[in-house]
Amino acid sequence: MQRYFVQESHWQENKVTITEEDAHHIKKVMRMTEGDSLIAVHPEGKAYKVSIESVGESIICVVREEITDNKELPQQVTVVQAIGKADKVEWVIQKATELGVSRIIPFQATRSVAKWDHKKQDKKVARFEKIAKEAAEQSERVKVPHVHRVLSLQEVIEETKDYDFRVFAYENEVRNGANRKLSEHIKEMTPGTEVCVIIGPEGGFSPEEADELYQSGFTSVRLGKRILRMETAPLYFLSALSYEWEE
Repeated sequence: MQRYFVQESHWQENKVTITEEDAHHIKKVMRMTEGDSLIAVHPEGKAYKVSIESVGESIICVVREEITDNKELPQQVTVVQAIGKADKVEWVIQKATELGVSRIIPFQATRSVAKWDHKKQDKKVARFEKIAKEAAEQSERVKVPHVHRVLSLQEVIEETKDYDFRVFAYENEVRNGANRKLSEHIKEMTPGTEVCVIIGPEGGFSPEEADELYQSGFTSVRLGKRILRMETAPLYFLSALSYEWEE
């Protein structure tokens, strides 16, 4: 059943009003009409089955029942992704949302190939938020991940200082044959914990960045025995976490 996230101001008692792009999608793409059902999601993370009462410039729906099936990851996971080409970041946002990420923070690494124009950041973030919303609807989630503006590594460290687990995917852990497997780390990430994983750029972390992360309390981890692309690494991590705690 089609799912739409609806802002809080559009909920009144047992009525929900859907506007703008979502209203257009309902009318023109899905071709729904009075009496058809869909799922509306409240910002508090609750989903409801609703039926369309009227179709006009806005879609007026009546709430029928709450849907209690929870499909969110047990942990609150923040993926800090080194920026690369725009399509790679968009891919990570879409797929990480499908896999249950809670928050995505792009960061400017020393070896990042791409350099984003700060004047265009608002436009980029708006597009990323739209991608996250659509992916959350498609994967039947009740929360849309928050997409942050681009931060420096120092800002990331400060932003995540109170997290329960802070790790970074370090290629040297693979090359040096680190003994501790990712699964051992993940078993410690019990439900309800806040987890931050930092993914480096195409050229990897610089030695200075790795040292700064170690000194700030981050733990380096290896993601399997192979060197992964920057857009593959966060998906590997989220999939491993999901397998351990959801399957």
